[in-house]
Amino acid sequence: MDLGIAGKRALVCASSKGLGLGCAEALAEAGVHLVMNGRTQASLDAAVADLKGRFDVEITGVAADVTTPEGQAEVLEAAGAIDILVTNAGGPPPGLWSDWDRDDFIAALDANMLTPIALMKACLPGMMERGWGRVVNITSQSVKAPIPALGLSNAARTGLTGYVAGTARQVAPSGVTINNLMPGIHATDRATQLDGGVSRAQNISIEEAQAQREATIPARRYGTRQEFGATCAFLCSQHAGFIVGQNVLLDGGATNATI
Repeated sequence: MDLGIAGKRALVCASSKGLGLGCAEALAEAGVHLVMNGRTQASLDAAVADLKGRFDVEITGVAADVTTPEGQAEVLEAAGAIDILVTNAGGPPPGLWSDWDRDDFIAALDANMLTPIALMKACLPGMMERGWGRVVNITSQSVKAPIPALGLSNAARTGLTGYVAGTARQVAPSGVTINNLMPGIHATDRATQLDGGVSRAQNISIEEAQAQREATIPARRYGTRQEFGATCAFLCSQHAGFIVGQNVLLDGGATNATI
């Protein structure tokens, strides 16, 4: 399918690896010029070089912590007038409700709620003025059904979801859509981190922890960054202009809900 976005410009945050890289890869394949971001220069350079070698698009890498005001300023300056914004940042650490204090919640809110909001506020006016734009926020399945060990993520990402619900409907008349992608477990470093926590807590191997988690997923496997990225690219396409303020769940059926 031709997504109709060749020649558009996108900023994809935290895209040197994992789900963000999957999104950047799918957009590059669709002919979108990219500004990619990651905290580590070496992994970002490797990702940029890989995509440049496979797709005929312009790609700029910006090594910065996008959860800080300074990092946001750097990526926004490099991005300029973009048509597509994909927000993403690593999730806060797992734990118990009794582990977290105010500073932990402030850090989670900064990374997973306030950073996407700041980037949207910076990019939405230009998109609205030009009459076209796409924003996709990578959130979590925990917004749909809370995961006890991820209370920080549950709270921060649900706050972002509420903000998007109202904002998406305000900008839609200008041809701009905002939607959220809610991943379940995918084969990324985040999954390895979570499986490692289970491994240590239960004194089992990483492989046993993964098999244990896979057994809870109807698809009986982890998702891939490529299928996640393809869904993101579709939401950014010309065909998705009537999808507004939605939360799209990609979890292999793990969330047991009718709606």
